[in-house]
Amino acid sequence: MPQDLSPPAPRELLHLRDIALRGYVRDDGMFDIEAHLTDTRTHGFANEDRGGRIEPGEPLHEMKMRMTVDEDMIIRSCEAVTLHGPFRMCPDITPNFARLAGLRIGAGFLKAARARVGGVHGCTHLVELLQQVGTTAFQTLYPV
Repeated sequence: MPQDLSPPAPRELLHLRDIALRGYVRDDGMFDIEAHLTDTRTHGFANEDRGGRIEPGEPLHEMKMRMTVDEDMIIRSCEAVTLHGPFRMCPDITPNFARLAGLRIGAGFLKAARARVGGVHGCTHLVELLQQVGTTAFQTLYPV
């Protein structure tokens, strides 16, 4: 039986990242994979774009993504939203994730996805979620 991690050294929690992934079968036979990422901090800090300050426990980042795929793992649609970000421009790129439609989740998926929504056309946090969304799609469709 696996053992847990060893007890940690004395420490103070500074940052929390929570990621939730869910896979659904739809009534029309397609599949929705949803991701929700939230970053919070235990200490407040200055932030000009968010009214001067982000308080402890207030999301620094909060993003959601819904990717709809068919049985062949072809992305039929992808929607992303930024509910909280550290910069005013953060929500501006989310419509670009619709560009993922038509890609197949499989070999080469991440490279192809980055070509469409990487760099200035995307968001590091949402792009990082793509690998986990892809894995969740495989897990969701496994019984199919």
